[in-house]
Amino acid sequence: MNEQKVKSDTEILIGKNIREIRKSKQIGQTELVRLLQLHGVSITRETLVKIERGIQHIYASQLRAIKEALDTTYDELLK
Repeated sequence: MNEQKVKSDTEILIGKNIREIRKSKQIGQTELVRLLQLHGVSITRETLVKIERGIQHIYASQLRAIKEALDTTYDELLK
């Protein structure tokens, strides 16, 4: 089964929101990657950097794991 990619647009900047929430919780990129891997999501720091910069699409499973790892809501991630 192909996993659905979630795309940012000019109104919803998912990567920017992830970065802001991560930094507000004082979680480094490497730590977030480790947390995501504990949630069973295979992701590298380089991939996270690209997602935060908005140059790579995020998979739905990655978004769900980030929501859980950062203890946030989809509303915050998609604002």
